[in-house]
Amino acid sequence: MLQPMTAAIDSMILRRFDAPDEVRTFEKGRYEIVHLKRMSLGRAIYEPGWRWSQHIGARVGQQFCSAEHVGYVLAGAATAAFAGGRIMEMHAGDAFYIAPEPHDSWVLGDSPYISLHMLGVSGYGKT
Repeated sequence: MLQPMTAAIDSMILRRFDAPDEVRTFEKGRYEIVHLKRMSLGRAIYEPGWRWSQHIGARVGQQFCSAEHVGYVLAGAATAAFAGGRIMEMHAGDAFYIAPEPHDSWVLGDSPYISLHMLGVSGYGKT
């Protein structure tokens, strides 16, 4: 039987984002993290109007994010806009890879953007 919050046995760990190990909050968004042994997963939840350069980059003194990302979009849509001019849109149902090169990102439309991150989790959104 599944436990409602967290279950751990010798060969398995079960975690839920309802009770994350860490939550990083910033204007128009939050980043929730759960730890599973040697791996961490992140869930990004951004409101309409959120933009990385404005809501995270300004806090850490960076114009662009340079983290490498691997993830999956659960809801909404956002962009990854690279310093060289390339722009990629990500929509619900898309799995994505973003190279560790300078990029900005922002929510598209009037719906929240929610994505899971499997790479680039540990330092994301930290000041």
